Amino acid sequence: MPSGGIRKVQPWSAEEAQQFLETARGDRLYALWSVALAIGLRRGEALGLRWSDVDLVEGRVRITKALSRVGAELALRDVKTESSAATVPLPDELVAILRSHRREQLADAGISQANSLGLVFTTKNGTPLEPRNVNRAFEALCRRANVRVIRLHDLRHSCVTLLFAMGVEAATVQRILRHSSIAVTTGTYVDVIEQVQRAAVSGMDELFRKPGNGRQSG
Repeated sequence: MPSGGIRKVQPWSAEEAQQFLETARGDRLYALWSVALAIGLRRGEALGLRWSDVDLVEGRVRITKALSRVGAELALRDVKTESSAATVPLPDELVAILRSHRREQLADAGISQANSLGLVFTTKNGTPLEPRNVNRAFEALCRRANVRVIRLHDLRHSCVTLLFAMGVEAATVQRILRHSSIAVTTGTYVDVIEQVQRAAVSGMDELFRKPGNGRQSG
């Protein structure tokens, strides 16, 4: 393939994701890694998530802002496209993780005072997280968990892979990931979809096995 070709996505398996999360439980950014993996937020969207965007009663988040660095400034900006701005449901376990994270954050007066943007995820001083530092922290945690070191953005790809493996339809995955069209979803993850389909149709092998194959006659 010529240089500049599409990068092949190598997401985590369910076993790798579970191993990472188990190690991450004691990490102060455990809730961040959980959000990125469970609902596939992009890095800037996760770092720009505000408590005003999170509904822990109904179990959903509104994706409207992203945190990014431009020059010397870290700032919140509107997400780029209409399809990116959406409301995403939260699984119950993730709601519980975010509630615990919220309690810990509110218990620290220093963070509460410094967190002027009302961000869900901050440094231990209450300031916005530097994206590059988050990348480094993620890679270090991967090594501690003894799992393949992937890009932070590949948690988004891992989310899609796990959803497809659970039998979630492409149209639903598109809405959760907020792709502009279903063609983007199916085109980007064609290899994953094929693997899921192959596993599904493998059950048809039973039709072609002769009765009694592998069984001892009585």
